[in-house]
Amino acid sequence: MTPLQSRIHDVVAALQPGEVVSYREVARRAGNRGWARAAGALLAEHGDGLPWWRVVHSTGRLSAPDKAQQRRRLVSEGVDVVDGCVVGGVP
Repeated sequence: MTPLQSRIHDVVAALQPGEVVSYREVARRAGNRGWARAAGALLAEHGDGLPWWRVVHSTGRLSAPDKAQQRRRLVSEGVDVVDGCVVGGVP
């Protein structure tokens, strides 16, 4: 894993139940807002074991290939999801 991937991994791993952030916010916390696509790529390749379901598009839209599973996991953590979008927005 590259240093960039490691930083992104650590940010996602630190997300708490019910905390939902955008790929851009993950990238910002990792050190550079421009790494949003790198955050998505990391989750696509190495998302097992990480709370990937807590990361969505900047609009609040669910982003996982299995949106139904992402929705179920978020709802189980108390997050409101309506029509495939997190209610209340995301950082």
